[in-house]
Amino acid sequence: MHFKTFAAAAVGLGLVTLTACGSSAGDDGGSEGSKTVTLVSHSSWAVSKDVLAAFEKESGYKVRVLEDGDAGQAVNKAVLTKDNPQGDVFFGVDNTLLSRALDNGLFQPYEAKGLDQVDTRFQLDAGRHRVTPVDYGDICVNYDKQYFADHKLAPPTSYDDLIKPAYKNLLVTENASTSSPGLGFLLGTAAAYGDDGWEGYWKKLKANGVKVVDGWDQAYNEEFSGSAGGKKAKADRPLVVSYASSPPAEVIYGDPKPATAPTGVATGTCFRQVEFAGLLSNARNAEGGKALIDFLIGKRFQEDMPLNMFVYPVLKGAAVPAEFTQYGPAAENPATMDPAKIAADRDQWVKSWTSLVLK
Repeated sequence: MHFKTFAAAAVGLGLVTLTACGSSAGDDGGSEGSKTVTLVSHSSWAVSKDVLAAFEKESGYKVRVLEDGDAGQAVNKAVLTKDNPQGDVFFGVDNTLLSRALDNGLFQPYEAKGLDQVDTRFQLDAGRHRVTPVDYGDICVNYDKQYFADHKLAPPTSYDDLIKPAYKNLLVTENASTSSPGLGFLLGTAAAYGDDGWEGYWKKLKANGVKVVDGWDQAYNEEFSGSAGGKKAKADRPLVVSYASSPPAEVIYGDPKPATAPTGVATGTCFRQVEFAGLLSNARNAEGGKALIDFLIGKRFQEDMPLNMFVYPVLKGAAVPAEFTQYGPAAENPATMDPAKIAADRDQWVKSWTSLVLK
């Protein structure tokens, strides 16, 4: 979900990754009859220029994109500005943060055209249609193959492995209070060890030298020795919390392109993440927002999305790139958690995690 850094480095891919910082004088972004529709998203939004251009031509709407950091930060800001929102559609709220957005009345109901072609297991608000599923992926620990080969050490495969002495001081993860992959990793451990066991697990993980940084970009591109960015930064952590789709990104954007992925996935550490879009409650251009949401679950966008944002499409029958199947298949048995359970316990878990791990 967070691979724009790869994309930005890849010349000539034709990606649109715009950042708007507010309407200029004369911008028509502020009225219901406007032909500009504003999408608010986390900083990993990306779409091919020709795909977006086709939507703009067919719909008559001009799309403006406002990016707001990591998903956790973006959701928090959207909640704080909900009475006078920055845009019309919010993209990037996931199942780990969904209740925070819904409980705060962030979205107005809209049943998107084509929703019947979206896999029902991703429709977590099916009865009320306040959000529409757009993509899914798996948050998993990634490992640097070269490091483990050089040290004649088997890479970890499970949460239990990560607390063994052999893996001391090797893992970097993201802050669960500010980063969606960090939160997903915390929820994965809560799913694995239960209400009574997850804190004990994190005490052991802390004792085993886990490093915590603010967000995915820092963890993956600055601290993780297996990534292209990490190699340049002379990073020294061969384990990182990232995505099951990270290895194909390393291949696709490698220069020179490697024959095999330099990174692997610890398949027993995966947590399923589903991302949604929603029509903001006080959207100034609700009709444009509806058209944009329809586009996000349409075949053209769904098939364009994997190689831009490194996530899987939710649309039934949407083609997935061969590189995904070869280098980064979705986890077969990822941990999941009932959204009601996440809603009930997330804030307390994050509070406990913060005092346990960061202090």
